[in-house]
Amino acid sequence: MSKYIPDILKNQISASDKGRCCYCLTTEANSGIPMTHDHIQPRSKGGETTFENLCLACRSCNEFKADSTEAIDPLTGETTLLFNPRTQRWSDHFNWSSDATIVEDLTTIGRATIVCLRMNNQVIVVARRRWTISGWHPPIN
Repeated sequence: MSKYIPDILKNQISASDKGRCCYCLTTEANSGIPMTHDHIQPRSKGGETTFENLCLACRSCNEFKADSTEAIDPLTGETTLLFNPRTQRWSDHFNWSSDATIVEDLTTIGRATIVCLRMNNQVIVVARRRWTISGWHPPIN
């Protein structure tokens, strides 16, 4: 497997993911930080470089996810799979807080993913507050 992702596949992913992180929904336009291509099932665990296994991820989510595919649900203590943006809908597992600065969980998958990827770290929460004031956040659909 090559690390190389063909431009046509990158373009397909970028269009499908609307130029935003599939985990925390941060956009490159808002953050100014280029998106990365995340292997949902990591290459180190046999994941392939295909549309079905790649998604856009902000640098923070991608770095904290690393090669994880599961994490501990902090409420139950059970190991659970992380959110898969190609097979699951964001709105089934996550919701925005009333002020749109915090990603809230709706399921064990959501909870484990939020904790593992540190989706509500202080830096991003402050940024989301500014984006909300500017009318850039939360993302529609």
